[in-house]
Formats: sequence, structure tokens, C-alpha cells
Amino acid sequence: MARIAESRVPCLAIMNMPPLAYLKRIPGLSTETLEACYTDPGVWKSFVPGLTTLASPDPQAFRPPDQPKNVLHVGLPTNFKAARFEADEPTDLLRNLEADIEEAKFDPGDGAIEIPVKLKVHDSIFVPLAKWPMLMAGNYRCIRPDEMIPIKDAVHANVDKSRQVYDWVWKLCTRLGASDADMVPFEKYAQAAEGLTKPSSAARALFGGAEHIERVDCLVRRIAREQGLQSETLDEIVTLVDERLKKNRRNSTEEN
Repeated sequence: MARIAESRVPCLAIMNMPPLAYLKRIPGLSTETLEACYTDPGVWKSFVPGLTTLASPDPQAFRPPDQPKNVLHVGLPTNFKAARFEADEPTDLLRNLEADIEEAKFDPGDGAIEIPVKLKVHDSIFVPLAKWPMLMAGNYRCIRPDEMIPIKDAVHANVDKSRQVYDWVWKLCTRLGASDADMVPFEKYAQAAEGLTKPSSAARALFGGAEHIERVDCLVRRIAREQGLQSETLDEIVTLVDERLKKNRRNSTEEN
């Protein structure tokens, strides 16, 4: 990672947890207090903010356990929504990728088909943050004290509460500078969640014994506190994740 950063090539992150260098592009956001949410914040130290961007990984995919590592099952074929780089030249690379993927075809054996997951490049640096309401209303609410549940159940067991959480995170994103046009309406997300019949990757990792996971829950809560916002539901999520991680680390220590 250090060698990549020092090469000064444009870097597009495709993950839920935004690189610290990308967050530095958000005007007025203090990133020093956010470092505690990262397993190793030093990884991002040498990355240049203007050459670091983020894509919202909206497609839901997982590796079937009986398949090779390069085989993914895509349960929700939506798009990767990437923010532009600061300069035009590296942004042109993104737009070329966007066009090439749009034109690409794949032949599974019975005729060429379009690639169902596209890359979409946006001028707003806030578009990737549209994933945050989804994560807090669905992915991280899959995590319960003693079990994990599918995203569908996390969202639809109590739709009113899910909407409340979603709208709260939406409000936080607009406080940072996002426009409503950058975000995804709750109704569209709730409809998509109907097909998400597996627990989130974060939940599966936690209940699989992981000692570290992407802490977007921690990140969103710390940013919210900077903006004077607080959510009991988010506090509960962070507490549940903290407790499960402590348990996993304790079990790992005992096993060793």
C-alpha cells in the first residue's frame, strides 16, 4: 500500500470503509478524530487526497464456499458509483473505464450478455456516501447479540425504524455537503433489500470469528458527533460490534 501511495497513481477504493485520504476531500471534516475507527490508519498516511477516490459498492456479492476464489455470486446487480478525482486527467481514466465496462460483453456459453454491474462516475464527491444510510439501516443491523439475520429481515421486520435510521444518516450526509440528489431514496433501498436474503458480510465476518471488520458504524457515529448529532440505534450498533469483536479476540487469545 505504501508503494502504491508513493507512486502517485490515481487510486479508486471499492469498499464500504472510505480511505482517510478520501475523507480529507470533504470540506470542514476533521479526520484526526476518525483514525481510531481504522485497524491501521497509517496505511492511508502517504495517499494524496486529490488522487484518492471512492466508489459506493452497492452490488451485493459473496464467494460461494464450494467455488474457486475468483467466482462471485452477485445477488444484487446494481452499479458502483464513483466520485471523480480532483483533476480532470485522472478522472478521464475513470470515465474511460465507465465506457469500456458499458460496452463490454460476456459469453457464459449461450450467447453474449451485458455485464450486469456497471461503473458510474459522478462529479459530486458525496455520491459514494449514499451507501452509509443503507449500511446503518440494513447491513449493521443484521448483527444481534447472539445471532445474525438477513439484511431483508433487518430492514423489513420494522420498516418504520429502518426508515428512521436511514433518514438520520441521510441528514448527516447532507450536513457534510451532500445534496438530496446524491442520495438513494429509502423506498428504492427497501425494495432492493427484499432480495437480500443473506446476512451482511460484516455480520458473517463477526460471527465467523473475525477480530477486525470495517467499522463504518464507528466512523459514522464519530462524524455525527462532530456535527452535533446522536442516534440511540447507532449507539446500540457500535456497542454490539464492539462486544462481538472483544469476544472474538478473547477466544482467539485463549485458543493460542
